[in-house]
Amino acid sequence: MSVAKPVPTTKTLIPATWDVPAEFKSRMGEKVGRQRAMQAEGQLLLVLHAPPKKDEPQRRGRLFWRKADGSWLSNELGGGTAALAKHLGDFEDLIERFDRQEDDAAGVDELFTILENMVPIQRTARNLHVTLQDARQMLANDRDLINFRDRAYEIERSAELLVSDLKNALDFAVAKKSEEQAATSHQMALQSHRLNMLAAFFFPIATLMAIFGSELKHGLEAHFPAPHMFFYVVLGAGLLLGVVLAGYLAATRRHGGAGSSGRGTGR
Repeated sequence: MSVAKPVPTTKTLIPATWDVPAEFKSRMGEKVGRQRAMQAEGQLLLVLHAPPKKDEPQRRGRLFWRKADGSWLSNELGGGTAALAKHLGDFEDLIERFDRQEDDAAGVDELFTILENMVPIQRTARNLHVTLQDARQMLANDRDLINFRDRAYEIERSAELLVSDLKNALDFAVAKKSEEQAATSHQMALQSHRLNMLAAFFFPIATLMAIFGSELKHGLEAHFPAPHMFFYVVLGAGLLLGVVLAGYLAATRRHGGAGSSGRGTGR
């Protein structure tokens, strides 16, 4: 006598107590999947995502079932249209909280953290609006769905504006930092040029004095006079060479700057 094997049951996210059409169960898997709306036998099932968190690997599903008589049930937020209103309110509260954090942000790190949290919320809000628009088309005469669809659009718009403001603030901070670094680099280059000019001016004197010496006493003053004239000749030659070398560096710098400007204009 053979023993009948039990028929395996298909596991879905739909609560076992819900007497939904079989089509809904056949289209639902073990994971929530994308946000979408299903219609069968005059009933509606909304598969939505809870407000996501940063670095959350999987979306948390929230199901909203509209029966044929117009009553609503959800798997997390209770019954009635208040459940769907609470779902939308969670998004509104999050966006408002991050909007206040943006106003109080003290630096680029805080702005970037807010942006990281807002990007998945914006994406989820956009798909939420699309899903409710699909549901409104399935049940064109349901005024609640029309209102929820319009509210979802406002949520999507608020999320987009906040993300855009955050990106603009980050771009401005980066541009301002680059401008400050450019100004600092310019000052450093200017100071370096001045040092080079001083080095160029005194380099010939130092070189000539190192070669010929600068000592005016040689120990033979009884027979030969001190070499004052030679000293002044070397000093004058060093100064002249220093002026020529410094002038050459200055001319080279001016010519290089003009050449760079000319190339930039030509492009």
